Amino acid sequence: MSGTTPFARTARREDAAEIARIYNEGIEDRVATFETELRGEKDVLRWFEEERTMVVVEQNGRVSAFATAFSYRPRRCYDGVREFSVYVSRDSRGKGLGAIALKALFAAARSRGDWKLLSRVFPENQPSLKLLKSHGFREVGTYIRHARLDGQWRDVVIVEKLLDEGEAA
Repeated sequence: MSGTTPFARTARREDAAEIARIYNEGIEDRVATFETELRGEKDVLRWFEEERTMVVVEQNGRVSAFATAFSYRPRRCYDGVREFSVYVSRDSRGKGLGAIALKALFAAARSRGDWKLLSRVFPENQPSLKLLKSHGFREVGTYIRHARLDGQWRDVVIVEKLLDEGEAA
């Protein structure tokens, strides 16, 4: 499928370099993750060996966004609870690609039997918080001084969504 209409699909190993590029933009921008070390294609290829759910959004033949869900805790009772992340390429932000990635991640997570997605978001990352709220996530609370980023304490807002609940528009 080509053209300007973005579409979601399951991530493939050949997407690893583009996923790393997008993730690195998030790392560099310091608004989405505590990670500070840039990742390469080989790092992302290892994700395919883990029990991750990964989707990408492709537009004009290029991966412009991705979403991934991964193990929350190793205990079996949490097998259907997954942490998740959504990243959109700098040049594609604000165009609805995060929403496309999220919806595809919901479907993929449901198909594997997951019942909950959760994450932590910097309070300053209002576009992400707005996106998540519009897709049925609820704010559980805030971890104060959760970790340091570049020597500064950062808080995070905890969000969750039960996948069997109705989806907001």
